[in-house]
Amino acid sequence: MIIGVTGDTHNNLKNIKKICSIFNKNRVDLVIHTGDISLPKSLLEFKSLNCPIKVVLGNNDIGEKKDLEEVSNKFNCEIYEEPFLIEIDNRKISILHHPDLIDEEMILNNDLILHGHTHRFRLEQLENCIIFNPGECAGFMKDKNSIGLVDLRKMNPKIINF
Repeated sequence: MIIGVTGDTHNNLKNIKKICSIFNKNRVDLVIHTGDISLPKSLLEFKSLNCPIKVVLGNNDIGEKKDLEEVSNKFNCEIYEEPFLIEIDNRKISILHHPDLIDEEMILNNDLILHGHTHRFRLEQLENCIIFNPGECAGFMKDKNSIGLVDLRKMNPKIINF
């Protein structure tokens, strides 16, 4: 299974359209958004994905939580509080927005931790756990946008720049 990873899209509708196109082209099985979508209209743009999306709420989503949840019911989207734990293909994955929530117990009990918030690329292995943030997706830094792909069989996260 291949998952797409994005986060911190912060209402950049142009980038969200491009992100969805890249994920669809790469035939990802699931997209994970690590928070800070910000507005319901931005979440609705992910409706063009050819796969489900799972979202954790970021600090810029809290005030819009009710409306984001309402929009998520219009397509194959599920919204969770952070940290959210999921098991896919026998891989334990924690999804969160704030990296400061990562602790030793989380590292020891997961194969993969996905986070956002920093807008910075991170690929680190601690113990047997990979910590991954594909980086900037909001367009704040020109020509520095990237999303992630993770093949859960190979456990080799990579980024695609756009």
